[in-house]
Amino acid sequence: MKKEENKMEELVSLCKRRGFIYQGSEIYGGLAGTWDYGHLGVALKNNIRALWWKRFVSDREDMYGVDASILMNQNVWKASGHVGGFSDPLVECKKCKKRFRADHLEDKKKCPECGGELGDEKQFNMMFKTHVGATEDETSISYLRPETAQGMFVNFKNVMDSFHPKLPFGLAQIGKAFRNEIAPRDFTFRSREFEQMEIEYFVRPTDWKEKFEHFRSQVLEFTKDVGLTQSKIHEHEIDPKDLAHYSKRTIDFEFDFPFGEKKELYGLAYRTDFDLSAHSAASGVDLAYFDEANKERFVPHCIEPSFGLDRTVLAVLSDAYSEDEMSGEGEKRVFMKFSPRVAPIKVAVFPLLKNKPNLVEKAREVFLNLKKVHGAGIMFDDNGNIGKRYRRQDEIGTPFCITVDFETVEKGTGVTVRDRDSGKQERIMIEELIPFLNGKMMI
Repeated sequence: MKKEENKMEELVSLCKRRGFIYQGSEIYGGLAGTWDYGHLGVALKNNIRALWWKRFVSDREDMYGVDASILMNQNVWKASGHVGGFSDPLVECKKCKKRFRADHLEDKKKCPECGGELGDEKQFNMMFKTHVGATEDETSISYLRPETAQGMFVNFKNVMDSFHPKLPFGLAQIGKAFRNEIAPRDFTFRSREFEQMEIEYFVRPTDWKEKFEHFRSQVLEFTKDVGLTQSKIHEHEIDPKDLAHYSKRTIDFEFDFPFGEKKELYGLAYRTDFDLSAHSAASGVDLAYFDEANKERFVPHCIEPSFGLDRTVLAVLSDAYSEDEMSGEGEKRVFMKFSPRVAPIKVAVFPLLKNKPNLVEKAREVFLNLKKVHGAGIMFDDNGNIGKRYRRQDEIGTPFCITVDFETVEKGTGVTVRDRDSGKQERIMIEELIPFLNGKMMI
């Protein structure tokens, strides 16, 4: 456990030092449960987001993208059950006044911070409440959405009217969600502001088992897309007595996070017709589907694969964090063993010496040619000596470093390509670089 705690501390430190993730509002002492992504964190997040969209939307013919508003009519959340039931058990210490989630405590009578007596358990609604417009009364109440799902359910009819899709089909969305967590913790794992990648896939009631298994396999395939170690992925079938009110079956896909235990990474739920029926009843709008072929009208059932984008980033970061001792150097090397498909920087280009104009000019030429193909995933680096550059690129997870040296410009023998994981170098002709890298990076 101590080793895992140390790894977590080192990972958090690396994330700040190398520009992946910063504490939110840090110069003012921070704001618990909020995190800001730096340049490399944004790139990593965008790469993961792009892989998800490719697998679940652009590579399919049965998926429609939406981007619903964060603020919604309060009746949406009343119909979905969030206003009345989206809560966690809260206890407060009578001595230090700190608050805790009761279901996270081993001893519900004793404060884990000061040892004081804990008060009675209460239910705490986790939605952030706000008001829309100039007046603050019951009619102007709105909430920062606690999930992206409801934005898709309330747009079901709009998509039907615009595109006339045939069952089965799905709506997909990537966006922010907000939960007023009592005790945010474990770095970005449990935050008050986070990003979800979700699908609401509509099916005939008789077809749900087949589609559930389809998305079960697709969730597992996505963990391979982002390069997660498969032995760290576990499926947990939720006991029927513990299911959410909308679900008839749920599987949690758990990951071995470095804070000592398996925790939920993704979820797959069979939501039946709960949401569409609830919104139809509350709004008075018919959300049934008409099957023209069979002259049949019914409310579709829904399969929901739900992915936490920030949790995926954390899983990828923790899985990639590696240490070894490079041969002959006698010191620990820290490197991020990202899959090339998600690595923020895929290739770094160096001149061997930055005070030699002919080397710099040639290195810039190689850099710009690669950048035309791979865009933001290519970096030019001439800061410090070559050893320090390798160390820096290892820490940010760059799979390949290209060095332009004197043989490159004087003999035309190509450039040196160094592999991050093995440290091995090979000489590649410049005109062969792009196909060589494409093959290595699975592009």
